[in-house]
Amino acid sequence: MLGKVRAWVQICRGATLLFLFCHLGYVGGQIRYPVPEESQEGTFVGNVAQDFLLDTESLAARRLQVAGEVNQRHFRVDLDSGALLIKNPIDREALCGLSASCIVPLEFVTEGPLEMYRAEVEIVDVNDHAPRFPRQQLDLEIGEAAPPGQRFPLEKAQDADVGSNSISSYRLSSNEHFALDVKKRSDGSLVPELLLEKPLDREKQSDYRLVLTAVDGGNPPRSGTAELRVSVLDVNDNAPAFQQSSYRISVLESAPAGMLLIQLNASDPDLGPSGNVTFSFSGHTPDRVRSLFSLHPTNGKLTLQGPLDFESENYYEFDVRARDGGSPAMEQHCSLRVDLLDVNDNAPHITVTSELGTLPESAEPGTVVALISVQDPDSGSNGDVSLRIPDHLPFTLKSAFRNQFSLVTAGPLDREAKSSYDIMVTASDAGSPPLSTHRTIFLNISDVNDNPPSFFQRSHEVFVPENNRPGDLLCSLAASDPDSGLNALISYSLLEPRNRDVSASSFISLNPQTGAVHATRSFDYEQTQTLQFEVQARDRGNPPLSSTVTVRLFVLDLNDNAPAVLRPRARPGSLCPQALPPSVGAGHLVTKVTAVDLDSGYNAWVSYQLLEAPDPSLFAVSRYAGEVRTAVPIPADLPPQKLVIVVKDSGSPPLSTSVTLLVSLEEDTHPVVPDLRESSAPREGESRLTLYLAVSLVAICFVSFGSFVALISKCLRGAACGMTCFPAGTCACLTRSRRREGLPPSSGILRIQLGSDDPIKFVDVGGHSHGCTPLASAPTRSDSFMMVKSPSAPMAGEPVRPSCPPSDLLYGLEVRPLQAQPMLEGYSDVGMWLGHIAENILVSL
Repeated sequence: MLGKVRAWVQICRGATLLFLFCHLGYVGGQIRYPVPEESQEGTFVGNVAQDFLLDTESLAARRLQVAGEVNQRHFRVDLDSGALLIKNPIDREALCGLSASCIVPLEFVTEGPLEMYRAEVEIVDVNDHAPRFPRQQLDLEIGEAAPPGQRFPLEKAQDADVGSNSISSYRLSSNEHFALDVKKRSDGSLVPELLLEKPLDREKQSDYRLVLTAVDGGNPPRSGTAELRVSVLDVNDNAPAFQQSSYRISVLESAPAGMLLIQLNASDPDLGPSGNVTFSFSGHTPDRVRSLFSLHPTNGKLTLQGPLDFESENYYEFDVRARDGGSPAMEQHCSLRVDLLDVNDNAPHITVTSELGTLPESAEPGTVVALISVQDPDSGSNGDVSLRIPDHLPFTLKSAFRNQFSLVTAGPLDREAKSSYDIMVTASDAGSPPLSTHRTIFLNISDVNDNPPSFFQRSHEVFVPENNRPGDLLCSLAASDPDSGLNALISYSLLEPRNRDVSASSFISLNPQTGAVHATRSFDYEQTQTLQFEVQARDRGNPPLSSTVTVRLFVLDLNDNAPAVLRPRARPGSLCPQALPPSVGAGHLVTKVTAVDLDSGYNAWVSYQLLEAPDPSLFAVSRYAGEVRTAVPIPADLPPQKLVIVVKDSGSPPLSTSVTLLVSLEEDTHPVVPDLRESSAPREGESRLTLYLAVSLVAICFVSFGSFVALISKCLRGAACGMTCFPAGTCACLTRSRRREGLPPSSGILRIQLGSDDPIKFVDVGGHSHGCTPLASAPTRSDSFMMVKSPSAPMAGEPVRPSCPPSDLLYGLEVRPLQAQPMLEGYSDVGMWLGHIAENILVSL
């Protein structure tokens, strides 16, 4: 029968635990798991993965674990099932002492992303401790005059268990004089009192031995016993009496030692020693109370002698005994409760549960950086904690539970602006005055390839003289990247533009590590004037970023080409025969020496000089036109004259070439080139034919002029003045936008080379003293044309002057309306001027 009862009790106990687990699992929105104390290793507590709605397949990857070193000693998480298991048996009494409720807060942390979950485990008490008395023998003295009904407090037993497993009753062995009465205190504890039921007679019996038993409410119940020895004393009629049976006082936990808490007073109407009252703590007063408080034996003053701590224990309750000096002595007890008032004497404590340490600069706002918990053992407003960080940081705090915070990013991060943060977290309570504490979280910002390499300039212009040495450094194209590591390692590459006739890689080489540009061969200005290419700087990030820079390389001309004589033609070392009709006058045109220099600028401006002649006074050479004329009338018996003409350019140092003319007087069967200056009025037939031809040529010139204006206005912004003649015979007038001082005067004919990529190139090729004369022997290209200004012919006896004044040199070109006045200088009318043009064109052809 007894076995069935015990089985039924076990079933009821299991049902009660199941009810608590099912119905108390969630308290105030918080998950709570009940588990009996002393549970063995591996005992199932609860399935946290299921309760937190976590994917069990990702638990191992996210490393779900219990946070906190203390809790990790008792609990662990099975990553396969998500179950919370007992790791080591838990002793509830060691963990929570005599507290009625033993709640262990647990925090669970997962990674990827970093998250925190919170639950509670309630350690359910098991009746594993039996009640015990402080001493196995309790001594009590009672006067024989004690009236029936008088109570004598006894020392209570102690049970480490709580709740229903704590002491539930006391029993006293049966006797005829004493009974047991149990008094329940405000904290729920039971205090046994010995009740005198019948008067004592010392002469009959002076000593009583009783057994006091304390029984707890466990299942099965446990008990403890002590021997109670009652000694009967001689009569002392009156016992001391307190004014109150119980006292209650309050004191701040910060009260200083020596402070008077209360003065007790007990009166005894007896005389002599029987009326002298002394005060003392009752025999069952705990030692911690005796160490904190001091009771004066004669005046009953209770003073504080040790420091108080509200967080350790918030009240003390004990008994005070008043005893007279009679024989036998009589005593009276009163209960005294000292309540402690909390003082804000504990600063909050910050615990960083988990932190990343390093965060990429590409992290999105709201990324969790650290999980923070704060505790303050004070109570009330003294324990209300707030957390803050400096305002200027791109972070913010979010509260998940009470005193649980997460530090998250509040804005974009930029490692190039700031690579690390020292985040000072300040926790402050709401006490008066408030207390605070600080904790610094260190966070490094890792680099992301978010900055392309950048050049110091968007384009570079490089000037290199021709005939340079291969391998010469042309320029260094350095780019910078504010990123770090591989994201900042830059390599350089050459980008070849499409649809280019000239490949840049055939002229230059690029160092892929330094960006240095070297020449791979010597430049020739006459072949290449400009070279344009792009260089790309590319980092090694993932994905890589790049930027480009445009390099324009300009080749500077050097005077490395001597002038070449185009007319008259002659083999090297041979003479060029020139025939003169007999009896010619001064100023007669013998021939015109035409030379070209492949250089440009000053290096291409040529001048002519008579170097050798048997009689230098007979002939004169126009310095810039190259016209060889008679300086005086030539006698009929003049022997052949050997004239050496030197053609020299304006370079530094100048280069020159020469041509040797052999001028002789003989009958010339070829028609002599007419000199228009010698005919003041043309014949009527010739004038009409010339007029027709001139009108046709003028019409063709105007049509070509319109086409030329539309073409050249798109690419030229300069201005220079001169007549432009195309192979078809069309002409246009050009102006110049700027002049250079100190240049030699123009010889009258300029070849201007135009191209989409090349600069304008000017070469002086000479020309007649009037008209537009194309040179069939000059080097030609599809983008070249001739420019001629017709000067006034010199009169007989006058020195030969340049065909164009120095102010008419051309540099930058722009089209302007044709001006007729400069073309009419030296001619009597328009017909003579047009005839002169036509005649020169025919002669040239």
